[in-house]
Amino acid sequence: MLRALVSRIFWSLSRWRLVTTEPAPQRPTVLIGAPHTSNWDFILMLGIAWRLGLDIRWLGKHSLFTGWRGPVMRALGGIPVDRANPAGIVDEVVGRVRSGEVFGLVVTPDGTRSGHTHWKSGFYRIARETGLPVTLGFVDRTTMTTGLGPTIDLTGDLPADMDRIRAFYADKAGFRPENRVEPRLREELPGV
Repeated sequence: MLRALVSRIFWSLSRWRLVTTEPAPQRPTVLIGAPHTSNWDFILMLGIAWRLGLDIRWLGKHSLFTGWRGPVMRALGGIPVDRANPAGIVDEVVGRVRSGEVFGLVVTPDGTRSGHTHWKSGFYRIARETGLPVTLGFVDRTTMTTGLGPTIDLTGDLPADMDRIRAFYADKAGFRPENRVEPRLREELPGV
């Protein structure tokens, strides 16, 4: 109830416009947050989720969960990941899905820093290993819109799946367009 009220106020005051092409997913999904070019995307993500009534979980570096921030980050759906030992995260996500939990696992494959040449493939591996579909969330400063696009099932044909994802994000610029990274996985690059 409180989240719905906060989101209504946020969207009524925001210059951003919430746009969704399909209803919020009703089953567990890997929710891509892209282009992820600013930490302000986190606020937009919460606004989207709370407005659509979507329960979300997101992966964050374990240092975000230390001290007083830990309970706040967990209450906002955060799952700490030890980047030195991230292997257990897929098992944790699979366990949550098998227990019947319905949520969107938000993954930001392109990061917020400039200088990247490709997306990280974790979202793809998690979706394939768990059998979860992928929902395409977006931020586009050129149109001042943000929201959810289609939910797709990955086929395992990496180039074909990524072509579908690239087509959706082709006209999405992110919050800071200068930090946008083309949706391409390292595994697609020549010589990899």
